[in-house]
Amino acid sequence: MGAHGDDAYGPDDRTAADARAALVRVIETKGGLGDPVWRAAFEEVPRHLFVPYYFVARPGGYDRLWRGDPDPARRLRWLTGAYGDGALATRVRDGELISSSSQPSLMAQMLAELDVRDGDRVLEIGAGTGYNAALLAHRLGEERVTTVDLDPEITESARTHLADAGYRPAVVTGDGARGSLEHAPFDRIIATCTLPSVPVAWLAQCAPGARILAPLGTGLIALTVGEEPDGRYAEGRFLHTPAYFVPLRGVPVHDPGAQRRLGGLPRRAAENELFRFMLTLTASSLDPHEAFSLWEREGRPERERFGITVGGGREWAWLDDPAGPYVWPMES
Repeated sequence: MGAHGDDAYGPDDRTAADARAALVRVIETKGGLGDPVWRAAFEEVPRHLFVPYYFVARPGGYDRLWRGDPDPARRLRWLTGAYGDGALATRVRDGELISSSSQPSLMAQMLAELDVRDGDRVLEIGAGTGYNAALLAHRLGEERVTTVDLDPEITESARTHLADAGYRPAVVTGDGARGSLEHAPFDRIIATCTLPSVPVAWLAQCAPGARILAPLGTGLIALTVGEEPDGRYAEGRFLHTPAYFVPLRGVPVHDPGAQRRLGGLPRRAAENELFRFMLTLTASSLDPHEAFSLWEREGRPERERFGITVGGGREWAWLDDPAGPYVWPMES
């Protein structure tokens, strides 16, 4: 370990390696890393190089931890946090979180659900720190990975972190909702930011049979891209797990739970996380009281009973069956 400064805890530092191994064990206890190839990626990609600093909430603001802190105790606290199984706030602007490094066990689950195969080309929406792109590059090869972010400061730092760790995938500054036409077609698209709807532009950049995995509302939707006579479509169900991500910048995220009156609803509904998830899907069609009646009638459905279909210039959510009887147009 260096005395202090930006080279403290280098990529091969034994303390960092031990912390990384401990994180891998934690992810395994949560059911992740069943695939040895993904296990190797988490064992070998040094997360701390991607979070040279991050912010920890404290009363009245944030405390900044960084790898160059001259205080050895705070420097060790930074390293320990970098390998904790938690999300890390990496950019705060005017008191608002605008970028973070996701919880590693959730990242592992999402990468497993992405179901990549050797030779796949992957588009990541939301570059963040670059850590997720590094894991993908480790698995597939850097030439098959593209990551996009709207904020040039984020893409520049992600590019630097990736290079420090020995990876050079394509890092693009641009609107993630528009994908990356110059690097298409893609076999997989993974978003690490919350969407209000699935961008139609992605479908045109997908190879037939491609898989899209994205946070929508407080869930994770897994879509398969297909071909119809009138063009591409995508359809799939939500995964069981909840997911909370920073919103895709440049696109308004609808929050019916905050925008609509929940007064008069039983507390068990107004405060129920699954019911509020359902409200994000039904906001354009049902008021909260209608949604509550349906929720009760259908046995308080879990996330995986809901799905999304995109195609023909339309996008709709559904319960159990995309053909109905319970379907709702999505707001865009």
